[in-house]
Amino acid sequence: MRDIDESKQPLLDHLIELRRRVLWSVGTLGVTFGLCLTQARPIFAFLVQPLLRAGQGKIIYTDIFEAFFVEVKVALFAALMLSFPVIATQLWRFVAPGLYAKEKRTFLPFLLLTPFFFVAGAAFAYFVTMPFALHYLLSYQGNIGGIQQEALPGVGNYLSFVTRFLFGFGVAFLLPILLMILERAGIVTRDQLARSRRYAIVIVLAVSAVLTPPDAVSMILLAGPLYALYELAIIAIRITHWRAARRGDSAAADGSDDGGEVAQTFLGPETPPGGGRVGGSGPI
Repeated sequence: MRDIDESKQPLLDHLIELRRRVLWSVGTLGVTFGLCLTQARPIFAFLVQPLLRAGQGKIIYTDIFEAFFVEVKVALFAALMLSFPVIATQLWRFVAPGLYAKEKRTFLPFLLLTPFFFVAGAAFAYFVTMPFALHYLLSYQGNIGGIQQEALPGVGNYLSFVTRFLFGFGVAFLLPILLMILERAGIVTRDQLARSRRYAIVIVLAVSAVLTPPDAVSMILLAGPLYALYELAIIAIRITHWRAARRGDSAAADGSDDGGEVAQTFLGPETPPGGGRVGGSGPI
């Protein structure tokens, strides 16, 4: 079996294949968008639960078209989440024929794990980070110098807040997969990652500041898990190397045993120092 498809295709065939994959992706996104548009209000009702649990029972819109566009954005957001596995599969089918068999075995598990890590990050943001951040941000309400300060979040503003949290945490939780791919590709090594912890902390803080709303609490709530995932990636790489070394030692041991058996088969019974056969009547 060949490691790679040696058939050559002209550029036009590659473009036709790319168009077919893009059409599948766009078609899937369009269908899921239409379905989600009919369920935009229940989806948005699910997204506002952290705000409700934080004690905020009112949300407003000041632009007459704002509520309509929020429902469209909610439908598009949900459609992207639902159609991502299909889009990723189409991308893999376009790229996979140009990879060697070893490369396919390397990258396919990471591709399969990507949705699970993304969903884990979004779930962490929804159930843990967002309620904590909303409790903190809404605590500024109250009497300030005789004036009542009240939070009245707009639907568009809150939707931007939610999507930024969910996408930010979902993408951030893909860090172990990215580091393991870079290590498998030989771009970085385990020792380099272990020696670069101080730089990783700075990068984690910078990424957290970009992916979260502009407040210190949200940044810290993302920076902590993100650095923990960095350490998890180093541990996972170390375990992978350890298992590969054990398989190599086992294969070497099996190979040496087989070699002894083969030598025994071809050389025959053991020959004594005198040169005679064991059990023979004399020298040959």
